[in-house]
Amino acid sequence: MLMSLWITLGGWRWIVLGLILLALELIAPGTLLLWLGIAAVAVGLVALVIDPGWQVELIAFAVLGLAAAVGWWFYGRPDNAAASDRPMLNRRAERHVGKVFTLDAPIVHGDGRLKIDDTTWRVSGPDLPAGAKVKVLGVEGITLVVAADS
Repeated sequence: MLMSLWITLGGWRWIVLGLILLALELIAPGTLLLWLGIAAVAVGLVALVIDPGWQVELIAFAVLGLAAAVGWWFYGRPDNAAASDRPMLNRRAERHVGKVFTLDAPIVHGDGRLKIDDTTWRVSGPDLPAGAKVKVLGVEGITLVVAADS
């Protein structure tokens, strides 16, 4: 029953398969099903115009699906996007590395606080009095690692 329906659909079977794959892409995103769905729809459109035979349709689907997936892998993935003009946008603590600030409160037993603009940061470093100049050396989680500035 299903096989006879599949055969009588002709080129529409590929379009139906493509739409099913595109719908599955919405449920489980990952972009692979997107390209296979587009390849199936393309083969279906060609099969509606000319009837190349199921072997040619299957080979065309495999070639188009593989070419689209490999093309996306090499050229379309987001990690190939242009570098940002603001690389420290979401790395606020790292923006302060290398800068010198004045302590508002002393560092006692290696822990203290430092106010930068409108934010108070936890700092760790050697014990220093309030008013001392410190240089930010690095970041550990949300804590700025500081040392006395000479």
